[in-house]
Amino acid sequence: MSVTGLRRVAVTGLGPVTPIGTGAQAFAEAQRAGKSGIGPITHFDPSDVASKIAGEVRDDLTGFVDSREARKLDRYVQLALVAAELAVRDSGLTEDELRGERTGAVIGSGIGGVKTFEEQANVLRTRGPGRISPMFIPMMIANMATGHVAMRYGATGPSSTVVTACATGTGSVGDAARYIQLGLADVMLAGGTEAAVTPIAVGGFANMKALSTRNDAPEEASRPFSASRDGFVLGEGAGVVVLEDYEKAKARGATIYAEIVGYGTSADAHHITLPAPEGRGAQVAMRMALATAGVNPEQVGYINAHGTSTHFNDLHETQGIKHVFGAHAHELAVSSTKSMTGHLLGAAGAVEAIAVAQALHDGILPPTINLTDPDPLLDLDYVPEGAREGKVEYALSNSFAFGGQNAALLFKRA
Repeated sequence: MSVTGLRRVAVTGLGPVTPIGTGAQAFAEAQRAGKSGIGPITHFDPSDVASKIAGEVRDDLTGFVDSREARKLDRYVQLALVAAELAVRDSGLTEDELRGERTGAVIGSGIGGVKTFEEQANVLRTRGPGRISPMFIPMMIANMATGHVAMRYGATGPSSTVVTACATGTGSVGDAARYIQLGLADVMLAGGTEAAVTPIAVGGFANMKALSTRNDAPEEASRPFSASRDGFVLGEGAGVVVLEDYEKAKARGATIYAEIVGYGTSADAHHITLPAPEGRGAQVAMRMALATAGVNPEQVGYINAHGTSTHFNDLHETQGIKHVFGAHAHELAVSSTKSMTGHLLGAAGAVEAIAVAQALHDGILPPTINLTDPDPLLDLDYVPEGAREGKVEYALSNSFAFGGQNAALLFKRA
């Protein structure tokens, strides 16, 4: 049963900062072209780690953040500020319209300022605690993206930071939508950001055998649902969306990319890294997203999968989709944009929410690239042949995380 008496939520601004493109148009064009953003790591010398590839943001972002201010901000916060600026510009809202207690911000990060932490840990080791930067804590902690975005726009309304690992971006957008649904805000800046292509993060993921080591062919390394997949590819980036009260957005003539109609969260309560068998926790989140919208499984036409390119995620997510959607699962288009961007951790769900909003608005479904050798156990329609025209009414976006935390967002075509 759907929740009644709630306000409708429109997506009116898109701000992607990704390895395949920065800004809504560049991001959409890259998806349609099946572009890979994976390449050799340039942020540090990866000689000593098994995985030497990543999805890095290579666009020139100077001009978005003052250079003097940037020195006081970890890269994850800088990426969030760029994404928020792009989303605000895209929405057409003015700074005067954003300022005040009717605008809030929920910008999450799975890890936070790991680059700053790594650098200052080295200062501690080599020079002692007296030389640690006084900006260390404000640069590192995970709520600083929300704080700086709110300060940038004078948004004094609902404020929170979601930290649910790889489900962070989806949870941030879902939580922000609830503030509008409940009438506690008219506008929310929501999303996720991550900048974890650093020696300690790459080394940690590599040593737990989670990363692809297809170093000789980086553009082919992220290959969800393939028999030859050998792990995910770490990426960095940010995604911020502007959410508005639907009726107010419509009244001001805003472009409404999509409507958020459902949101579900759940816990596997199973294992710190392995998903629950048959995607049991993921099933709960997907069903909750459908139930809160009052939408039947048969009404959904597209799913942006979590699709990490790891053995167990791809298997259990596919099984979970089959349990939730039954026979209709084989009528769905299910694709993973991580095949192009890599896994952006806390930013992933927000960037993928942007991809879903664009798919609904433009009628073009993004592909799963590199799916040249399908796993025989995975038999859904993963859109392997390239971007596809497809006018669907409802689309789901899935995000699942270490710790067994799951989130799913249901979008409706505006």
